[in-house]
Amino acid sequence: MTTVAIFVDTQNVYYTARDAYGKQFDYRRFWAQATANREVVAARCYAIDRGDAKQRGFQNTLRTIGFEVKLKPFIQRADGSAKGDWDVGITLDAIEFAAWADVIVLVSGDGDFDLLARRIREVHGKRVEVYGVPQLTANSLIQAASQFIPIEGDLLLG
Repeated sequence: MTTVAIFVDTQNVYYTARDAYGKQFDYRRFWAQATANREVVAARCYAIDRGDAKQRGFQNTLRTIGFEVKLKPFIQRADGSAKGDWDVGITLDAIEFAAWADVIVLVSGDGDFDLLARRIREVHGKRVEVYGVPQLTANSLIQAASQFIPIEGDLLLG
């Protein structure tokens, strides 16, 4: 059976789906699609923890679906700017699991991941499927993927 490792840039998919469609990403339908006839070796959602009850409920829903939720604290700088992204963490985990999984699934439109997708394909010889909102996904990431799957229609709630 084909093995798969899934890595979701939760903040990216939340904001791109909201900005493009005014809707939310359907994690349950995505799970069913991305894992169909595949053995899951890892499934991780990376998020920023602001500590509110609604967010904790969402995180518990993700765990119920089958995701491991990795959290980083929200950091508000003295100048008013904020810090909190998981690019390095996602990259390290995806490279680690590229040794075990046949397919790496990345949910993000962030062009910073084009190097990751290309490296996994070229060095590890693995398939990289990228899910992203078409109009807000970097062309370089789309080109680096083995397959780009648009987040639209059935992958949206509402």
